[in-house]
Amino acid sequence: MAFAVRVSFFVVIFVILQIQALISAHHQVPCFFVFGDSLVDNGNNNRLVTEAKVDYLPYGVDFPQGPTGRFTNGRNTADILAQLLGFNSSVPPFATALGNDIIKGVNYASGSSGIRSETGEQLGDRISLDRQLQNHETTFSSISRLLGNDTSAKIHLSKCVYYFVVGSNDYINNYNMPEYYTTSTKYNPQEYSTILVQQYSQQLNSLYNNFGARKVVVSGVGPLGCTPAEIAKGTNGTACADSVNDAVTLFNDKLKLMVNGLNQNLTAAEFVYNGAMDLRPKDLIALGIRTVGKPCCKVSSKTGQCIKGEKPCLVRALHAFFDNFHPTEVVNNAVAAATYIQILKLLH
Repeated sequence: MAFAVRVSFFVVIFVILQIQALISAHHQVPCFFVFGDSLVDNGNNNRLVTEAKVDYLPYGVDFPQGPTGRFTNGRNTADILAQLLGFNSSVPPFATALGNDIIKGVNYASGSSGIRSETGEQLGDRISLDRQLQNHETTFSSISRLLGNDTSAKIHLSKCVYYFVVGSNDYINNYNMPEYYTTSTKYNPQEYSTILVQQYSQQLNSLYNNFGARKVVVSGVGPLGCTPAEIAKGTNGTACADSVNDAVTLFNDKLKLMVNGLNQNLTAAEFVYNGAMDLRPKDLIALGIRTVGKPCCKVSSKTGQCIKGEKPCLVRALHAFFDNFHPTEVVNNAVAAATYIQILKLLH
Protein backbone atom coordinates (compact mmCIF):
# COMPACT_ATOMS: atom_id res chain seq x y z
CA MET A 1 0.00 0.00 0.00
CA ALA A 2 2.81 2.42 0.94
CA PHE A 3 4.52 1.59 -2.35
CA ALA A 4 1.37 2.46 -4.32
CA VAL A 5 0.93 5.72 -2.43
CA ARG A 6 4.51 6.84 -3.13
CA VAL A 7 4.27 5.96 -6.81
CA SER A 8 0.94 7.81 -7.07
CA PHE A 9 2.47 10.84 -5.36
CA PHE A 10 5.29 11.10 -7.90
CA VAL A 11 2.93 10.54 -10.83
CA VAL A 12 0.43 13.15 -9.65
CA ILE A 13 3.17 15.73 -8.98
CA PHE A 14 4.63 15.31 -12.44
CA VAL A 15 1.26 15.40 -14.21
CA ILE A 16 0.32 18.58 -12.36
CA LEU A 17 3.60 20.24 -13.31
CA GLN A 18 3.23 19.20 -16.94
CA ILE A 19 -0.28 20.64 -17.09
CA GLN A 20 0.90 23.86 -15.50
CA ALA A 21 3.57 24.22 -18.16
CA LEU A 22 1.14 23.44 -20.98
CA ILE A 23 -1.44 26.00 -19.92
CA SER A 24 1.09 28.73 -19.28
CA ALA A 25 0.48 31.55 -21.77
CA HIS A 26 4.03 32.86 -21.46
CA HIS A 27 7.43 32.02 -20.11
CA GLN A 28 7.50 31.97 -16.34
CA VAL A 29 10.98 33.50 -16.61
CA PRO A 30 12.49 35.38 -19.56
CA CYS A 31 15.55 33.14 -19.74
CA PHE A 32 17.09 29.92 -18.46
CA PHE A 33 20.82 29.22 -18.25
CA VAL A 34 22.33 25.80 -17.57
CA PHE A 35 25.80 25.03 -16.19
CA GLY A 36 27.19 21.65 -15.34
CA ASP A 37 28.28 18.22 -16.52
CA SER A 38 26.95 15.29 -18.53
CA LEU A 39 23.75 15.12 -16.50
CA VAL A 40 22.60 18.26 -18.36
CA ASP A 41 24.92 18.43 -21.39
CA ASN A 42 22.84 18.71 -24.58
CA GLY A 43 25.56 18.67 -27.21
CA ASN A 44 28.46 20.87 -26.16
CA ASN A 45 30.92 17.95 -26.22
CA ASN A 46 30.03 16.77 -29.73
CA ARG A 47 32.80 18.77 -31.38
CA LEU A 48 35.43 18.19 -28.71
CA VAL A 49 38.25 15.67 -28.87
CA THR A 50 37.09 13.54 -25.98
CA GLU A 51 35.79 10.10 -25.11
CA ALA A 52 33.05 11.82 -23.11
CA LYS A 53 30.63 12.40 -25.97
CA VAL A 54 27.55 10.44 -26.94
CA ASP A 55 26.36 11.63 -30.35
CA TYR A 56 25.45 8.08 -31.34
CA LEU A 57 22.82 5.42 -30.69
CA PRO A 58 21.63 4.04 -28.34
CA TYR A 59 21.80 7.51 -26.73
CA GLY A 60 18.75 9.47 -27.81
CA VAL A 61 16.80 6.34 -28.68
CA ASP A 62 13.71 7.95 -27.11
CA PHE A 63 14.54 11.56 -28.04
CA PRO A 64 12.58 13.01 -31.01
CA GLN A 65 15.77 14.15 -32.79
CA GLY A 66 17.69 10.97 -31.97
CA PRO A 67 21.30 11.21 -30.73
CA THR A 68 22.15 14.83 -29.90
CA GLY A 69 24.88 14.51 -27.30
CA ARG A 70 22.56 13.98 -24.33
CA PHE A 71 23.86 11.30 -21.98
CA THR A 72 20.55 9.47 -21.65
CA ASN A 73 17.87 7.73 -23.69
CA GLY A 74 15.61 10.78 -23.93
CA ARG A 75 15.40 14.17 -22.25
CA ASN A 76 17.64 15.32 -19.43
CA THR A 77 16.50 17.46 -16.52
CA ALA A 78 17.42 20.73 -18.24
CA ASP A 79 15.14 19.81 -21.16
CA ILE A 80 12.23 18.98 -18.88
CA LEU A 81 12.69 22.09 -16.75
CA ALA A 82 12.68 24.30 -19.86
CA GLN A 83 9.29 22.82 -20.72
CA LEU A 84 7.96 23.28 -17.21
CA LEU A 85 9.10 26.91 -17.28
CA GLY A 86 7.03 27.50 -20.41
CA PHE A 87 9.70 27.44 -23.12
CA ASN A 88 8.74 25.95 -26.47
CA SER A 89 12.04 24.11 -26.75
CA SER A 90 15.19 23.38 -24.80
CA VAL A 91 17.73 26.17 -24.51
CA PRO A 92 20.46 25.65 -27.13
CA PRO A 93 23.95 24.40 -26.34
CA PHE A 94 26.56 27.15 -26.35
CA ALA A 95 28.37 25.30 -29.14
CA THR A 96 25.53 26.02 -31.59
CA ALA A 97 23.65 28.98 -30.04
CA LEU A 98 23.04 31.73 -32.56
CA GLY A 99 21.68 35.27 -32.77
CA ASN A 100 18.80 36.47 -30.63
CA ASP A 101 18.17 32.98 -29.25
CA ILE A 102 20.75 33.58 -26.54
CA ILE A 103 18.48 36.13 -24.86
CA LYS A 104 16.23 33.25 -23.80
CA GLY A 105 19.11 31.21 -22.42
CA VAL A 106 22.05 28.96 -23.19
CA ASN A 107 23.23 25.56 -22.00
CA TYR A 108 26.97 25.51 -21.21
CA ALA A 109 27.15 22.03 -19.64
CA SER A 110 29.91 19.65 -20.66
CA GLY A 111 30.31 15.94 -20.04
CA SER A 112 33.20 14.91 -17.73
CA SER A 113 33.68 18.51 -16.52
CA GLY A 114 33.79 19.65 -12.94
CA ILE A 115 34.40 22.43 -10.49
CA ARG A 116 38.15 21.80 -10.72
CA SER A 117 39.76 22.55 -14.07
CA GLU A 118 41.71 19.27 -14.30
CA THR A 119 38.68 17.07 -13.62
CA GLY A 120 37.96 14.68 -16.49
CA GLU A 121 41.19 15.36 -18.38
CA GLN A 122 41.96 11.62 -18.73
CA LEU A 123 39.01 11.41 -21.13
CA GLY A 124 40.11 14.34 -23.28
CA ASP A 125 38.85 17.87 -23.72
CA ARG A 126 35.93 19.17 -21.65
CA ILE A 127 34.57 22.56 -20.68
CA SER A 128 35.27 23.05 -16.99
CA LEU A 129 33.02 25.27 -14.88
CA ASP A 130 35.58 28.07 -15.13
CA ARG A 131 35.46 27.82 -18.92
CA GLN A 132 31.66 27.68 -18.87
CA LEU A 133 31.66 30.96 -16.98
CA GLN A 134 34.03 32.38 -19.59
CA ASN A 135 31.56 31.29 -22.26
CA HIS A 136 28.81 33.03 -20.32
CA GLU A 137 30.91 36.19 -20.40
CA THR A 138 30.82 35.93 -24.19
CA THR A 139 27.04 35.52 -24.03
CA PHE A 140 26.78 38.49 -21.69
CA SER A 141 28.71 40.68 -24.13
CA SER A 142 26.39 39.63 -26.96
CA ILE A 143 23.26 40.30 -24.89
CA SER A 144 24.69 43.67 -23.88
CA ARG A 145 25.06 44.57 -27.57
CA LEU A 146 21.55 43.34 -28.34
CA LEU A 147 19.98 45.32 -25.48
CA GLY A 148 22.17 48.40 -25.81
CA ASN A 149 24.42 48.34 -22.74
CA ASP A 150 25.70 46.31 -19.77
CA THR A 151 23.12 47.77 -17.39
CA SER A 152 20.22 46.60 -19.52
CA ALA A 153 21.85 43.19 -19.88
CA LYS A 154 22.23 42.82 -16.12
CA ILE A 155 18.63 43.85 -15.50
CA HIS A 156 17.48 41.23 -17.99
CA LEU A 157 19.76 38.53 -16.60
CA SER A 158 18.71 39.24 -13.02
CA LYS A 159 15.27 37.85 -13.91
CA CYS A 160 16.63 34.59 -15.36
CA VAL A 161 16.95 31.22 -13.63
CA TYR A 162 20.43 29.69 -13.50
CA TYR A 163 20.56 25.92 -13.05
CA PHE A 164 23.79 24.31 -11.81
CA VAL A 165 24.44 20.56 -11.85
CA VAL A 166 28.13 20.02 -11.18
CA GLY A 167 30.45 18.24 -8.76
CA SER A 168 29.92 14.57 -9.62
CA ASN A 169 32.98 14.38 -11.85
CA ASP A 170 35.16 15.96 -9.20
CA TYR A 171 34.71 12.60 -7.51
CA ILE A 172 34.11 10.13 -10.38
CA ASN A 173 36.75 11.58 -12.70
CA ASN A 174 39.16 12.99 -10.16
CA TYR A 175 39.20 12.10 -6.46
CA ASN A 176 38.16 8.47 -7.00
CA MET A 177 40.79 7.93 -9.71
CA PRO A 178 44.17 7.89 -7.92
CA GLU A 179 45.75 6.35 -11.02
CA TYR A 180 45.25 9.68 -12.79
CA TYR A 181 44.92 12.31 -10.04
CA THR A 182 46.72 13.14 -6.80
CA THR A 183 43.80 14.78 -4.97
CA SER A 184 43.00 11.69 -2.88
CA THR A 185 46.59 11.55 -1.61
CA LYS A 186 46.74 15.27 -0.87
CA TYR A 187 43.36 15.59 0.87
CA ASN A 188 41.12 13.45 3.03
CA PRO A 189 37.39 13.51 2.10
CA GLN A 190 36.63 16.28 4.57
CA GLU A 191 39.43 18.50 3.25
CA TYR A 192 38.55 17.81 -0.36
CA SER A 193 34.90 18.73 0.11
CA THR A 194 35.98 21.99 1.74
CA ILE A 195 38.30 22.89 -1.13
CA LEU A 196 35.65 22.05 -3.72
CA VAL A 197 32.99 24.18 -2.06
CA GLN A 198 35.38 27.09 -1.60
CA GLN A 199 36.17 27.11 -5.32
CA TYR A 200 32.49 26.67 -6.22
CA SER A 201 31.60 29.63 -4.02
CA GLN A 202 34.12 31.82 -5.84
CA GLN A 203 32.65 30.76 -9.18
CA LEU A 204 29.09 31.57 -8.10
CA ASN A 205 30.22 34.90 -6.67
CA SER A 206 31.70 35.70 -10.08
CA LEU A 207 28.37 34.93 -11.76
CA TYR A 208 26.60 37.25 -9.31
CA ASN A 209 29.10 40.11 -9.39
CA ASN A 210 29.98 40.18 -13.08
CA PHE A 211 26.83 39.18 -14.91
CA GLY A 212 23.87 40.15 -12.77
CA ALA A 213 22.69 36.65 -11.86
CA ARG A 214 20.30 36.60 -8.90
CA LYS A 215 18.09 33.49 -9.14
CA VAL A 216 20.37 30.45 -8.89
CA VAL A 217 19.56 26.78 -8.33
CA VAL A 218 22.54 24.89 -6.89
CA SER A 219 22.10 21.12 -7.16
CA GLY A 220 23.68 18.72 -4.72
CA VAL A 221 25.54 15.68 -6.00
CA GLY A 222 23.54 12.46 -6.12
CA PRO A 223 24.52 9.23 -4.33
CA LEU A 224 27.41 8.22 -6.58
CA GLY A 225 27.88 5.05 -4.57
CA CYS A 226 24.55 3.83 -5.96
CA THR A 227 25.58 4.04 -9.62
CA PRO A 228 26.10 0.77 -11.52
CA ALA A 229 29.79 1.66 -11.85
CA GLU A 230 30.32 1.72 -8.08
CA ILE A 231 27.98 -1.18 -7.30
CA ALA A 232 29.95 -3.37 -9.74
CA LYS A 233 33.09 -2.74 -7.68
CA GLY A 234 31.42 -4.27 -4.61
CA THR A 235 29.40 -2.86 -1.73
CA ASN A 236 30.24 -5.20 1.18
CA GLY A 237 26.68 -6.42 1.35
CA THR A 238 24.96 -3.04 1.37
CA ALA A 239 22.78 -1.61 -1.40
CA CYS A 240 25.39 1.00 -2.37
CA ALA A 241 29.06 1.85 -1.86
CA ASP A 242 28.64 3.66 1.45
CA SER A 243 32.13 5.19 1.60
CA VAL A 244 31.55 6.92 -1.75
CA ASN A 245 28.18 8.25 -0.62
CA ASP A 246 29.67 9.41 2.69
CA ALA A 247 32.23 11.55 0.82
CA VAL A 248 29.46 13.07 -1.31
CA THR A 249 27.40 13.82 1.81
CA LEU A 250 30.30 15.87 3.19
CA PHE A 251 30.25 17.94 -0.01
CA ASN A 252 26.48 18.40 -0.02
CA ASP A 253 26.37 19.43 3.63
CA LYS A 254 28.95 22.14 2.96
CA LEU A 255 27.08 23.15 -0.19
CA LYS A 256 23.94 23.86 1.83
CA LEU A 257 25.94 26.09 4.17
CA MET A 258 27.52 27.84 1.19
CA VAL A 259 24.09 28.60 -0.29
CA ASN A 260 22.92 30.05 3.02
CA GLY A 261 26.05 32.18 3.20
CA LEU A 262 25.61 33.54 -0.32
CA ASN A 263 22.03 34.56 0.47
CA GLN A 264 23.14 36.34 3.63
CA ASN A 265 26.10 38.14 2.08
CA LEU A 266 24.95 39.06 -1.42
CA THR A 267 22.30 41.76 -1.85
CA ALA A 268 19.10 40.53 -3.53
CA ALA A 269 20.62 37.09 -4.07
CA GLU A 270 18.20 34.18 -4.28
CA PHE A 271 20.19 30.98 -4.23
CA VAL A 272 18.38 27.71 -3.51
CA TYR A 273 19.91 24.34 -2.70
CA ASN A 274 18.41 21.54 -4.77
CA GLY A 275 18.56 18.06 -3.25
CA ALA A 276 16.49 16.42 -6.00
CA MET A 277 19.43 14.31 -7.19
CA ASP A 278 19.49 12.39 -3.91
CA LEU A 279 17.50 9.37 -5.07
CA ARG A 280 18.43 6.11 -3.33
CA PRO A 281 17.44 2.61 -4.50
CA LYS A 282 14.34 2.62 -2.29
CA ASP A 283 13.25 5.94 -3.82
CA LEU A 284 13.76 4.62 -7.33
CA ILE A 285 11.76 1.50 -6.55
CA ALA A 286 8.98 3.74 -5.26
CA LEU A 287 8.91 5.34 -8.72
CA GLY A 288 8.03 1.95 -10.17
CA ILE A 289 11.56 1.22 -11.37
CA ARG A 290 12.58 -2.43 -11.24
CA THR A 291 16.30 -2.34 -12.10
CA VAL A 292 18.28 0.10 -10.00
CA GLY A 293 21.86 -1.19 -9.99
CA LYS A 294 22.57 -2.21 -13.58
CA PRO A 295 22.79 -0.21 -16.83
CA CYS A 296 20.17 -0.43 -19.55
CA CYS A 297 22.84 -0.77 -22.26
CA LYS A 298 26.06 -2.69 -22.76
CA VAL A 299 28.81 -0.38 -21.52
CA SER A 300 32.46 0.27 -22.27
CA SER A 301 34.77 -0.98 -19.54
CA LYS A 302 36.86 2.19 -19.90
CA THR A 303 34.26 4.95 -19.94
CA GLY A 304 31.13 3.31 -18.54
CA GLN A 305 29.21 4.74 -21.50
CA CYS A 306 26.99 2.75 -23.85
CA ILE A 307 28.87 1.00 -26.65
CA LYS A 308 28.05 2.56 -30.00
CA GLY A 309 25.35 0.72 -31.92
CA GLU A 310 24.48 -1.74 -29.16
CA LYS A 311 20.74 -2.15 -28.55
CA PRO A 312 19.56 -0.95 -25.12
CA CYS A 313 17.06 -2.69 -22.87
CA LEU A 314 13.53 -2.73 -24.25
CA VAL A 315 11.65 -1.10 -21.36
CA ARG A 316 13.76 1.91 -20.40
CA ALA A 317 11.09 3.15 -17.97
CA LEU A 318 11.86 0.23 -15.66
CA HIS A 319 15.58 1.05 -15.46
CA ALA A 320 17.11 3.74 -13.26
CA PHE A 321 20.34 4.02 -15.24
CA PHE A 322 20.89 4.12 -18.98
CA ASP A 323 24.64 3.52 -18.71
CA ASN A 324 27.00 3.13 -15.75
CA PHE A 325 26.50 6.71 -14.53
CA HIS A 326 23.56 8.47 -16.17
CA PRO A 327 19.88 8.12 -15.29
CA THR A 328 17.13 7.30 -17.74
CA GLU A 329 14.49 9.82 -18.74
CA VAL A 330 12.00 8.42 -16.23
CA VAL A 331 14.38 9.32 -13.40
CA ASN A 332 15.11 12.69 -14.99
CA ASN A 333 11.35 13.36 -14.95
CA ALA A 334 11.23 12.83 -11.19
CA VAL A 335 14.35 14.93 -10.56
CA ALA A 336 13.05 17.76 -12.76
CA ALA A 337 9.65 17.77 -11.03
CA ALA A 338 11.30 18.06 -7.60
CA THR A 339 13.71 20.71 -8.91
CA TYR A 340 10.84 22.73 -10.35
CA ILE A 341 9.30 22.91 -6.89
CA GLN A 342 12.54 24.55 -5.75
CA ILE A 343 12.49 26.93 -8.71
CA LEU A 344 8.98 28.05 -7.76
CA LYS A 345 10.58 29.72 -4.72
CA LEU A 346 12.32 32.07 -7.16
CA LEU A 347 9.26 32.96 -9.23
CA HIS A 348 7.60 36.06 -7.76
